Amino acid sequence: MEPLDRVLKPKTKRAKRFLEKREPKLTENTKNAMLIKGGNANLTVTGVLKDIYALKKPFAVLYKKKNITRPFEDQTSLEFFSKKSDCSLFMFGSHNKKRPNNLIIGCMFDYHVLDMIELGIEKFVSLKEIKNSKCPEGTKPMLIFAGDMFDLSEEYRRLKSLLIDFFKGPTVPYVRLAGLEHVLHFTAMDGKIYMRSYKVLLKKSGCKIPRIELEDMGPSLDLVMRRTHLASDDLYKLSLKQPKALKPKKKKNISRDVFGTTYGRIHMKKQDLGKLQTRKMKGLRKRPAERMTGDGERISPKKTKSV
Repeated sequence: MEPLDRVLKPKTKRAKRFLEKREPKLTENTKNAMLIKGGNANLTVTGVLKDIYALKKPFAVLYKKKNITRPFEDQTSLEFFSKKSDCSLFMFGSHNKKRPNNLIIGCMFDYHVLDMIELGIEKFVSLKEIKNSKCPEGTKPMLIFAGDMFDLSEEYRRLKSLLIDFFKGPTVPYVRLAGLEHVLHFTAMDGKIYMRSYKVLLKKSGCKIPRIELEDMGPSLDLVMRRTHLASDDLYKLSLKQPKALKPKKKKNISRDVFGTTYGRIHMKKQDLGKLQTRKMKGLRKRPAERMTGDGERISPKKTKSV
């Protein structure tokens, strides 16, 4: 049994807090990512990992030492690092003659590799090469996906899910307009994936709504898809399963539309409109000759006395 698999009883309060942080939770923590260099990582791959780490901080771990491993052949080292650093996402960079400038992005489920997609770097422009102002560390980006391939192809659909998990950051209850200052744009076109990073500039427009301008801040990547390792449909469905405590309880006779408007249905007994109370007016009173008894007999009008 590995040291990380043993059930340990904490001896100090610090160890107890550490184990409580690793325990399963109803609402999971923000997903951390680990960035690992392979045995033959060149300057391009190293620069990509550093720039992705700069965008992902503080929810990322960058391993600076080289690790001789091949994720598509042996995944034990990735699973070990995932347990050690408590990371459910990973990015592995390597370079060789057969697959130059190689990036592998993937996610874990229960500390085992779930999905893994290999991408080739064809063009790279780093953060330092673009001399513009940058967003502060920890800025939550807005993600934009363009291209029909993200909806038509299963491999591109899984890649889109991986990229959303990788860059979405923490879940926040409210959004501030001034905090929307970073955009990550992914375009799938002609068998390639183009990643662009922009800073949002709010300009004066003469009204309450500001004028929006996008300024390129880097990094910029042109990627091509290579190998894929996707989980089976049953395992993928199991990874998306939510605990019963998080599922909202269904309320009878209440429904919502796509815009979030709530509608309620009320069940009432059949109404007798004949007993409906209306506004009393002299002109609407029944004449004595039209009055009916309960048995349906007409009441005869009173006879006038003759003098």
